[in-house]
Amino acid sequence: MFCFVSYFFVLLMVLVSVAFITLLERKILGYVHIRKGPNKVGFLGLFQPFSDAIKLFLKEVSFLETYNVYPFLISPIFGMFLALSLWLLFPLSFKFIDLFFGVLLFLCISSLGVYPILMAGWASNSKYALLGAYRGVAQTISYEVSFALIILSLLFFVSSFNFEKIILFQGNVWFMFLFFPLFLIWFSSCLAETNRTPFDFTEGESELVSGFNVEYMSSGFAMIFMAEYANIILMSMITSILFLGAWNLVPFILFFSFLFIWVRGTLPRFRYDSLMYMAWKCYLPLALNFLFISFFYKMFLII
Repeated sequence: MFCFVSYFFVLLMVLVSVAFITLLERKILGYVHIRKGPNKVGFLGLFQPFSDAIKLFLKEVSFLETYNVYPFLISPIFGMFLALSLWLLFPLSFKFIDLFFGVLLFLCISSLGVYPILMAGWASNSKYALLGAYRGVAQTISYEVSFALIILSLLFFVSSFNFEKIILFQGNVWFMFLFFPLFLIWFSSCLAETNRTPFDFTEGESELVSGFNVEYMSSGFAMIFMAEYANIILMSMITSILFLGAWNLVPFILFFSFLFIWVRGTLPRFRYDSLMYMAWKCYLPLALNFLFISFFYKMFLII
C-alpha cells in the first residue's frame, strides 16, 4: 500500500512540474525574444499554467464524421499513460519499487511512444495529421537505434540493468567525462525522441499545420501537450542518472529541462533529410564504434 501511495505522490509532483515547466519555457522564450512572457495571472504569472489548463479542459469537444472516434479518444490517454508509467523508474531513497531490469523497462516502454502518434494521426483522418504521424514515427524509430546502443555502451561497464547500480558505479567519475561524445549524441537524440526543436518535425507548423495533433482540441490536446512535457522531465532524469550518477536529481533535472528550452529558443528547425542523414550516417556509426570501444576496454580491465 505504501508503494502505491508513494508512486501517487511522485505522479502528483510530475504533473505539477509539467505545469511549471511550461511557465518556465514561456518565460525563457519571452526573454529570448526580449519580452516578459506571462506576468498578469497571479504574482509574476505563477497561476498562468493553471489558467491554461482550466481553459483547455473546459473547452467544448466536437467530433467530425470522418474521425475514427475510439482510437481518436484513446491515443492521447495512451500517450499520457506511457509518459507517467516510466516514472516507476524514479530512484527514490526509500525504494518503493526495486526494478532490477529498469533499463530494459525504460527501453521497452519508450519504444511504445510511436503508437500514440501513429494512432492519433490515423484516427484524425486528415492528410496533414497522417503526414505528421508518419514523419514522427520514422524519426522516433531512427533515433531509438542509437539510443539503445548508447545505453549498451554504458552497461558494458556497469554489468547491470539497475539504475541504482549505474548511479553507484559513477561514485568516482561521471560517465559524462568518460564518454563525452556519447553524452552529446545522447542529448541530441533526447531532443529527437521528444520531438523538440530543432527536431520537431511531427509539429512542423510551416508545412504540416501543427502535424499529427491538428484535429485535437480541449482535453485531448491538453493530454498530448502534458505527455510531451512529462517526457522532457523524464529524459532529463534519465540523462542525470546515466551520465551524472546523480542521487540528488532535482538540480540536474532542472538544468537539463532548461537546456531543452534553451535549444528551442536558439536553433532553427532541421531539414528532414538532414535529420535522417544525421541519425543513420553520423550517430549510428559513432554509437557502434563506442560500443566496441567500451566492450574491449571492459575486457582489458577484466584481464
